Formats: sequence, structure tokens, C-alpha cells
Amino acid sequence: MVAVAHGSRDPRAATTVTELLRAVRVRRPDVPVLPSFLDHAPPAPGRVLDGLARDGAEHAVVLPLLLTAAYHSNTDIPGVLARVRSRHPRLRLRTAGTLGPHPLLTAALERRLAEADVRPGSPDTAVVVVSAGSSDASANATVAALADRWRSRGWWDTAAAYASAAGPTPAEAVTALREAGAPRVVVASYFLAPGYFTDKVGDAALTAGADAVSAPLGAAPEVAELVVRRYDEALLTAREAAAV
Repeated sequence: MVAVAHGSRDPRAATTVTELLRAVRVRRPDVPVLPSFLDHAPPAPGRVLDGLARDGAEHAVVLPLLLTAAYHSNTDIPGVLARVRSRHPRLRLRTAGTLGPHPLLTAALERRLAEADVRPGSPDTAVVVVSAGSSDASANATVAALADRWRSRGWWDTAAAYASAAGPTPAEAVTALREAGAPRVVVASYFLAPGYFTDKVGDAALTAGADAVSAPLGAAPEVAELVVRRYDEALLTAREAAAV
């Protein structure tokens, strides 16, 4: 498994990915699990795959550690894999799906909120689900749909917000819920790892009146389990295709 994370100049991000993949290895000790990063941190996925090919590997599953399908999963990663295939035609590459959307991520969000003393589904609490945001409208719609589905859990209300590239901003969403009469407003951080955006979101949301901001999903057990499931799904899809 070659896990591909976004990457960040903030060293906390790479540390978090390392912790997550350590939890994945515990669940699947039979699978070599290698980290890689699209930007800002080594190693790049192409370099990791080159090394596997030189070492004689014949197969690899490339697994995006991305919470929504957007430019990185639709363009960047396929571009990397096309270049690797041209250099190493004998290395068979399979691409797993992005982590989100999936109910396990909602469970991980609830875990992080509980750690911030927010009872899941509390009827006096409104939740703002905040993601990084994307120029891809479908990625933003995925986050909005997550927030809509989560409302049925019993929250006072739910809303989606975005740290960049789309609106509303976290501060705008918190203010709107306050003005609508929400007794309590909290922010669920739909980020894999800490970094610039998580710091920015936390500061802005608290300034706007949020009562709590959860930590990023990180190495939550639900996220580690989802990584394993995406890996197994990729292998199953490959076996089914070979059987046709």
C-alpha cells in the first residue's frame, strides 16, 4: 500500500499521517504500508513507486488519504501514476477510492467532538462541519451532504462551511446559527491532519462565537479502519476485473 496524503509545510501533518499509518499496520501487519505526499513534504508518490519497481515489486495499491474526491484525486494522482506506468510498465498499479464520503468518517467526527466535551447528537447543539474547501463544486457538495445527513442524529441543526475556495466561511456559518437561535454552536473539523487551515478555522470560529472546535480526524480508529477497507475494496475490484 502506498498511501498518498496532501502534504503540508507544517510538520504536525506528516507526524499525524505517520501515526495513522502505524494504526493501519497494526490492523494489517501482512501489508507493507508506505507514506507519500503530493506537496511540501517527502517522499513524493512517484519516488516511492519508483523505489518499489526497482526492488522488484509487481503490484501496488495507491490509496489517497483524501476526504473528498477533487482535483488531487481526479488529476494529480492519475498524472503521477501515468508517469510511473510509462517508466515501469511491469508494475501493476491499482488506485483505491478516496476516504470520504463514508459513515466511518462521521463516527470519527463524533469521536473528536466527544473529546471536546460535545455529546454526539445533543439537541441543544448546532454543528458546523468545516472542510478545506475546493474549486470542485462536487467536493463541496459532498461535505454539505454529510452535514445534511448528520442532522438526523439529533443535533439542533447542522451546516457545512469551507476554509477556502467556497462559502460560507466557518465564521459566517457559526454567526448564522447563533442568529438563528442555536443555544450552542460547535465546529467539527473535517480535516485529516493539523496545519494552516485547522489553525485558521479554529481561531475564526472561536472568535465568531463557537463554543468548541474539534481536533482533526488524524489517527482515529475509524479512519484507520476505513483505510484498510479502501485497500481491500481496491483488491476486490481488481480480482473481479481479472475474472471477467
